Amino acid sequence: MTATRSAGPVERFARREWGPLYRTVRDGLVRRRWRAVPMTLGAVCLTAVFQVVQNQPWGYQVVQNLGSVKATDPLWPALLRTPLSLFVPALDLPVWGALAQMLLVFGISEICIGWWRTLLIGYLATLAGTMYARIGLALGPEHPLGLPDSDRLVNDTGPSAAVVGLAVYVCWCYGAYLTAGLVVLGMIVELTVKDNLAGKEHLAAIAAVALLIAVRTLWGPERSRTPLGPGPPPPVP
Repeated sequence: MTATRSAGPVERFARREWGPLYRTVRDGLVRRRWRAVPMTLGAVCLTAVFQVVQNQPWGYQVVQNLGSVKATDPLWPALLRTPLSLFVPALDLPVWGALAQMLLVFGISEICIGWWRTLLIGYLATLAGTMYARIGLALGPEHPLGLPDSDRLVNDTGPSAAVVGLAVYVCWCYGAYLTAGLVVLGMIVELTVKDNLAGKEHLAAIAAVALLIAVRTLWGPERSRTPLGPGPPPPVP
């Protein structure tokens, strides 16, 4: 008779923390392969196209007009540009980082919570960062939540706020609470090391997603308290 190996504490923790999320992603990819993440692949391709176009002499202003947001822009044009701003890579960061973030986090989110929730929460997180920039500038540099005047002209583009918000939301949906906490801690450390507009917008995105989670937990239907996506994951042994 073969003895059953008992799982150690690290293995039990890994199963409890990441097991439901891992099985959902694995099953989705095994069953449908690339067809499990069509929106993610489209988003990655759109971001790559924007990167190529904005680096052309004729294309920079085109991309700016379509998806570039600054805190000094009038509110309604900025709101209209915000959805596309999510797919415009930041000019001062390597594009491969944005593409890798989108492929990983958007892909996991699309499999776990569906494409439309992924876009909705990504937009919510991006919009929270965009609106925070305006509020922070209005508060001024003396206020603890304020921003310096130099941030008025910063190009507020890229998927990072959406990525952070989606990571926290999906981890909450699938019970990976420690991982969600580590994402939040990482953003706090990032802001401590490099105090800039992007770091503060990441925290604003997390705050918006945390508010959404609180609303769903307190007032949402009972199914809001269980993992979303294609049915609840199997119990972890």
